[in-house]
Amino acid sequence: MLNRRQLSSALLMLPFAGAARAQALKPVVVAKGLQHPWGLAFLPDGRMLVTERPGRLRIVSAQGAVGPAVQGVPAVDARGQGGLLDVALDPGFPDNGWVYLSYAEAGGPGNGTAVARGRLQGTRLDDAAVIFRQQPKYGSTAHFGSRLVFDRGGKLFVTLGDRFSRRDDAQSLQNHLGKIVRIAPDGSVPPDNPFVGRDGARAEIWSYGHRNVQGAALHPSTGELWTHEHGPQGGDEVNVAEAGKNYGWPVATYGREYGTGFKIGEGPEQAGMEPPLVHWVPSIAPSGMAFLNSDRYPGWKGNLFVGALRAQTLVRLQLEGRRIVRQERLLPNLSERIRDVRQGPDGWLYILTDNEDGKLLRLER
Repeated sequence: MLNRRQLSSALLMLPFAGAARAQALKPVVVAKGLQHPWGLAFLPDGRMLVTERPGRLRIVSAQGAVGPAVQGVPAVDARGQGGLLDVALDPGFPDNGWVYLSYAEAGGPGNGTAVARGRLQGTRLDDAAVIFRQQPKYGSTAHFGSRLVFDRGGKLFVTLGDRFSRRDDAQSLQNHLGKIVRIAPDGSVPPDNPFVGRDGARAEIWSYGHRNVQGAALHPSTGELWTHEHGPQGGDEVNVAEAGKNYGWPVATYGREYGTGFKIGEGPEQAGMEPPLVHWVPSIAPSGMAFLNSDRYPGWKGNLFVGALRAQTLVRLQLEGRRIVRQERLLPNLSERIRDVRQGPDGWLYILTDNEDGKLLRLER
């Protein structure tokens, strides 16, 4: 008899049926010539903001013209996985013009993830200022996390990596390593955060026990924060990040040590630690994710889409509540690393490819 986890894995191998059967997607090039693009946001007038990891923020016109680098962007530490990472618009952007950027920031004994905001005025960011810095800084070029998502109340979630060799710190509430934090738009701490007032805990922390969260999106119906994170040599996960909960890393994981394949921690599921909704072995290296909330793709409304770097695919997850009942790998002929996935205002899905000559693609039928 299959246990719960084996049954879940078996279900994921079943084909789709009926209206949810595979659709042929046509990747249409919207823009190209982007150097390792990382994050995408849609402006109200039809233009788009795209970050390039070396440190440039570009404005892409609705027709796909890539503009010059926006001035006023903070200096970034563009080494390894670091650089200019995600971008998000303030919920009140039409009135206040605030744009939020996450990035690897040098300083102190090393570097760390930081978040800055500035007002977009033409091709400049004015009044740019840092509103959050991951503590402590550490000398590493890996695992910056860095997705930015506003909740329905206007608070900002920031996903933070464990910096690779500091993985045990993901279980400590005294630092920001391997955490998701929740802050107000000015960087202050919301009074309803789960660890406010707790001795020895950083009040910004929302959830902990994460490895390297590079995908995050709000569920369109519930408003819950769904995330995915990289596992080591297997064990990539999709989770619902709830206030105050522990997601296990590095005590509970389906991943294995690089090279040796040795076990990490105490086993994949442990008491008091949240198991993933789904995991991948071997790793697909997930990056970017989006819920589909449009009717552009018949039978797919409400599905979750996860981009993959290593697997060079787009994974479609069919949901029943929080249960993932099917998955499908799309774009078999793309042969490019997918860095971000977003639904545009027009209802189409858009992806960024992570290359020296990266592209912004619209997925049509």
